[in-house]
Amino acid sequence: MKYQYLKFITCLLIGVSFIFSCNSDYSVGKKKGYFHIDFPEKEYKLFDQPGYPYSFEYPVYATVSKDTTFFDDKAGDWWINIDIPQFAGRIYVSYKAISQQNKFDSLVRDGFKMAYKQHVDVSTGINDSLMQTPNGVEGIYFSLGGNTATANQFFLTDSTRHFLRGALYFNASPNADSLGIVNDFLKKDLQHLINTLRWK
Repeated sequence: MKYQYLKFITCLLIGVSFIFSCNSDYSVGKKKGYFHIDFPEKEYKLFDQPGYPYSFEYPVYATVSKDTTFFDDKAGDWWINIDIPQFAGRIYVSYKAISQQNKFDSLVRDGFKMAYKQHVDVSTGINDSLMQTPNGVEGIYFSLGGNTATANQFFLTDSTRHFLRGALYFNASPNADSLGIVNDFLKKDLQHLINTLRWK
């Protein structure tokens, strides 16, 4: 009799524990995630404005505006911004004519300095690679890893007359994880711009 009573009490306690455990507020933490991004179809239009010493194709979902931030010299006349509002991105495009004032070697050094000096402390790696486009334009492409302000930069030149530099930035805190997929998407647009660039 005593054994049956203990068995009954034990079963009752197990049953009550089971019922309460099913209704507890215990929850497993959710994994950190990012918003789903809908990417537009790749389509391009031509930038070929009078007075500019270059032309190229850029995405239809972007807008081009003249950079009005500075310059006392003529160089600022050919500086533009390519805005991609959907991703809060901007490609800064600067251009300098190679001259006695703007020597080729100095412009190349500046191109490397812009990629390395400002980002070497936060970057997990910087890869620079030589390029030659179907139009015979040569240059260097910089891919920067880690939480850098820009993950994609380049410069293009003919080494005698023209020097153009570009860099993609976002109006957001640098975060390689959250910006990675957008960087990869827009990198294709940068490559298209590079491959369609022509000097005038």
